[in-house]
Amino acid sequence: MNIKQLGYFALLGVALSACATTKQQVEVAPKEVTTSKETVLTEDQENEFEYLFIEGLKQKKLGNLTNAVSIFSRCLEIDPQSAVAMYEMGTLHYANKDLTSAALLLEKACAVNPENKWYKISLAQVYQQRRQYNEAAQIYEDLCKIEPDNQEFLYSKAVLLGMAEKYDEAIEAYNELEAKSGLSDQISVAKQDLYLKMGKPDKAFAEINRLIQSNPNEPQYYGLMAELYQNQGDKENALKYYNKILEIAPENGFVHFSLAGFYTEQGDFDKAFSEIKLAFKSDELDADTKIQYYMMQTASADQSDWTDEQISELLDILHEKYPDDNRMFAIYADHLVRQNKLTEARDYLSKYLDTDKSSFEIWWQYLLISNDLQDWQKLYDDSSEAIELFPNQAALYALNAVSALQLEKYNEALKIIAEGETYAQSNKNLMVQLAIYKAEANYKLKHVTEALQAYDDVLKLDPQNFMAMNNYAYYLSVEGVDLEKAEKLSSKVVQENPTNPTYLDTHAWVLFKRKDYSLAKFYIESALDNGGAENATLIEHYGDILYMLGDKAKAMEEWQKAQSLGDGSSVLQQKIKESRYIESKEE
Repeated sequence: MNIKQLGYFALLGVALSACATTKQQVEVAPKEVTTSKETVLTEDQENEFEYLFIEGLKQKKLGNLTNAVSIFSRCLEIDPQSAVAMYEMGTLHYANKDLTSAALLLEKACAVNPENKWYKISLAQVYQQRRQYNEAAQIYEDLCKIEPDNQEFLYSKAVLLGMAEKYDEAIEAYNELEAKSGLSDQISVAKQDLYLKMGKPDKAFAEINRLIQSNPNEPQYYGLMAELYQNQGDKENALKYYNKILEIAPENGFVHFSLAGFYTEQGDFDKAFSEIKLAFKSDELDADTKIQYYMMQTASADQSDWTDEQISELLDILHEKYPDDNRMFAIYADHLVRQNKLTEARDYLSKYLDTDKSSFEIWWQYLLISNDLQDWQKLYDDSSEAIELFPNQAALYALNAVSALQLEKYNEALKIIAEGETYAQSNKNLMVQLAIYKAEANYKLKHVTEALQAYDDVLKLDPQNFMAMNNYAYYLSVEGVDLEKAEKLSSKVVQENPTNPTYLDTHAWVLFKRKDYSLAKFYIESALDNGGAENATLIEHYGDILYMLGDKAKAMEEWQKAQSLGDGSSVLQQKIKESRYIESKEE
């Protein structure tokens, strides 16, 4: 059984319109590579028409729809009365969602060749998309005359009449179909739905009663009756029919889902959850059905019927019943991620990958957790393995590169980035990220020219990348080159991000290097006031600026504060020892 059965008591009537034309949509109209009898063409024109028509079909098959439209347009210039060229043009416009043009062309094709059922079917599809249900139903009325034994045409007519709110005519069409095909769930449910829309609930009940009488041991029919009573507000009879299902089919697992819905609607969530647990414990229901229900309930936490504790209980039932189904590892991991238990979540994904390494989605989630945990060695090892399995997945190279950078494997990071760029050409965001990593790796290797060029490349791809602008400006200031450009970059960054302490610090440092110490002091104090008060680098910079402004005592206090935080430049201790500012390339 599959998930479609999950709410099968209510879902039998859903998607009737969707299945009405399924078969017709997948069939292909015969290609009439001929010109219209009404148009007299020369032999050369006939040959040109045939050549162009075949070429048009070729372009259509290749997906070159614009070329195909142009070619079929030329066909219609040669023979303005060619129904088959109109048909092909109409279907192309339909594919391009130009329903007006599609309708005009297909209407004309049907007028030229009224016996061609494919033209009519395509026109009906266009009408249905345009919500011209009555016109679409009329086409199927015509098709029923052409092929009176075609029950699909009659079914489509009935569905479309219902959509056009011609309920009596739709019922009549369903009755005609039933006379030919016999009693069926699909027809009875469709009629039930129409009777309800007509305000005739007694007739709706009668339709479901006919199904029950035809097969009193079919639990599905009692479920339909229970839901019908429930929709009419008759809770007592609804529960009576749900219990009837348990009486005739006690092993039926789906009824527990239906009962859960019933109790949920009544606001009795305790009983509802008890029914859900019975459904999850049922041996009749397969794992897919239960997993899909679980996924629906956890897709959005604020829309779930159940608490986190209840969700965990359902998950435990699943895990107990299907211990060898590795999907349970992925589900458990997702549950743990929601609780921010990242290490435990990664362990479960690792168990999944121990049994099946073929899912890129699982690998990606697994690697992202290591990235979030900043477990760089594990991210490096695992992303290297993932690249071997999925060498065309460019994003893996970005994760591999960032882990290599964090592990100070700078030359290797550059090799990884170069390989990743070959796969990331069409992904601008990824190319930007790789270029940033390239800049960082080159700078760490003291390849300053290459690093600065990489940041130029980033800003060509993404002129509003503030992180890249910030880093670029900072490196220019540290190197003491092109300080005017550095100030322009950092100024733009802080204008757009006036409360970011890192960006404010960079701007302060650029101004420091330009010897504008008073303005530098303003920006470094802004950085400290906006969350940077515990950052040793920012505090050390503050001390440097104060020193240059002549406040040596305060500068010494700030340097000592930075030292107490346990992180600063390599010359911080020397500054304190010698009570003076000392320039460092690390700043």
